[in-house]
Amino acid sequence: MQSHHADHHHNVTDMLRDAGLRPTRQRVSLAELLFSQGDRHISAEILHEEAVQADVPVSLATVYNTLHQFTEAGLLREVAIDGTKTYFDTNVSDHHHFFVEGDNEVFDIPGEGVGIGRIPAAPEGMEVVRVDVIVRLRHKRKR
Repeated sequence: MQSHHADHHHNVTDMLRDAGLRPTRQRVSLAELLFSQGDRHISAEILHEEAVQADVPVSLATVYNTLHQFTEAGLLREVAIDGTKTYFDTNVSDHHHFFVEGDNEVFDIPGEGVGIGRIPAAPEGMEVVRVDVIVRLRHKRKR
């Protein structure tokens, strides 16, 4: 199964332009960090740490703003856990997630791992965008 980042989007500058975002230096640097490693789930804090290590001078607030701009432009998908932890997923296809409690780790549920039976009809004037399923895991207690 080919990753949709196989060609590295030929380059992130074009990717940003195609998404309607001006390719500023900060956006390009952050996009390169985000999209150069295949599909991943990343928090703003982790991306900020990676930026600091890569000598990209950005504040955490800028990282947050950029992640939200990328999400609105359809380049990332937001995966919110508990309303306190937010991860950004570079794979924007429809899929669901495991969340490991305690480890704060998010990863994809493989393949057709979730079957959704009934989805309620959307209220008048609304439409269903997608259904996000988060399956919570924890390590088994050692007996």
